[in-house]
Amino acid sequence: MSLKAVTLALALLAITGAHADVSAQQVADVVWNYFTQLTGNAKETMEQIQQSEISKQLNTLFQDNLQNVNSYTGDLQKKLIPFATELHAKLSQDSEKLKEQIRQELEDLRLKLSPYADEVHQQISKNIQELQLKLSPYAEELRGQVNQNADLLRQQLAPYAQELRDKLQENVDGLQAALAPYAEQLQQQIDKNVADMKEKLAPLADELQVKIDQNVAELRKQLAPYAQEVQDKLNRQLEGLSFQMKKGAEDLRAKLSESAEELRLKLNPYAEELKEKLRTDAEGLRQSLGPYVEGLSGQMEQKIEEFRQTVGPYGEAFNKQLVQKVEEMRQKLGPYAGEVEDHLSFLEKDVREKVASFFSTIKQIEN
Repeated sequence: MSLKAVTLALALLAITGAHADVSAQQVADVVWNYFTQLTGNAKETMEQIQQSEISKQLNTLFQDNLQNVNSYTGDLQKKLIPFATELHAKLSQDSEKLKEQIRQELEDLRLKLSPYADEVHQQISKNIQELQLKLSPYAEELRGQVNQNADLLRQQLAPYAQELRDKLQENVDGLQAALAPYAEQLQQQIDKNVADMKEKLAPLADELQVKIDQNVAELRKQLAPYAQEVQDKLNRQLEGLSFQMKKGAEDLRAKLSESAEELRLKLNPYAEELKEKLRTDAEGLRQSLGPYVEGLSGQMEQKIEEFRQTVGPYGEAFNKQLVQKVEEMRQKLGPYAGEVEDHLSFLEKDVREKVASFFSTIKQIEN
């Protein structure tokens, strides 16, 4: 990815920080994305982008966007720039070290587990079945929540189209004044319902995090008798599994929020279009509003139905993703597993933990 695209990501971080505290997750996302983007480029491209350039871009963006923010954020800027730059500079070196370390740990773990290969395979298979049973209700609950919220939104928006139609048929004087409140009410109803939808869907991700912790703890207990001499190496693999699964839950949370926001952005133009039509001259207003009102209900219902069809299956897709992660663990621990390239998930976990620790330290000093 080009430097311009990377700079855009940093700009988004800085702009976000201009309106609220910059979060550890935001910084970790930028550092990690920058690293993965560079490692995906050709070597000569990587060599062209120096650490000094990263530091310069961060500094410039913070100075441009955070001038009027509180003293905490200003102090954070001064400490964050060198921290993030140094952390990024170490990633390539740490990546190679960690890759070899994980490879050796996994090799030792396989060797110790090999006499119990069948038992280990059976225990992980059992864990996968238990996980599927635990996750199934959440997929159904998510689909039910999506359907319920979509139906509620449809029911609450439908009367506006009918009331607009009635006003037009009444042939009242002062049509613009009579219809003006409906434009604002439609806008407010869309915003409120989407905000409520986000609030209702978010807790599902928290519940899934708890189930993930339970499942990994059960898997650790199931495999412990076969890994007594290499328990620390098994724990390392299970921590990596937990990180990947929880990241999936966070991604699900983000997708649900983004999809709801996309729905709001698709519905808002109908309120804006009504406001725009009400600004036209009174003589052409009735003729202009006729086709708009007749199509309003159906068009909004179509957008809501598209949302329902898109978001409803998210739960099933998430469940498959988690089961796949445990299946990959089963294959990794098997005696015939090939070379496994999963050290990046451990590296990302380390990056996020370091950034979180940095933010925690800064806030303790501030307090």
